[in-house]
Amino acid sequence: MQSTRPERLHHDLGAVLALTKLLERLDPGASERAAAQYRQVASTLGALLDAAEPGPALDALLDAHPVAAELYENLHYAQAGLCRHALGASLASEQAAVAAIRRAAQLRM
Repeated sequence: MQSTRPERLHHDLGAVLALTKLLERLDPGASERAAAQYRQVASTLGALLDAAEPGPALDALLDAHPVAAELYENLHYAQAGLCRHALGASLASEQAAVAAIRRAAQLRM
């Protein structure tokens, strides 16, 4: 049985970094042409991220570039959820939301 998943990339992440920097500079809201270009770059970057070998080099790139980290996380959401988001920040925001809801409920009484 032949796999449809590309082999993992075992080389440097130069192309991933270049496309990440390009995606960071593109503004999808600037024009229809810019939006199409943004989608194309994001799609190509997504394919490279999907094929990239996990490890310290990829982690460092994703830590330094939130746009690539978000795309990577979206690609792997089914397997890992929001794996690149800090658990502490997520927990703090949930606790703040619960506290705000309680305060609002008390004000209505």
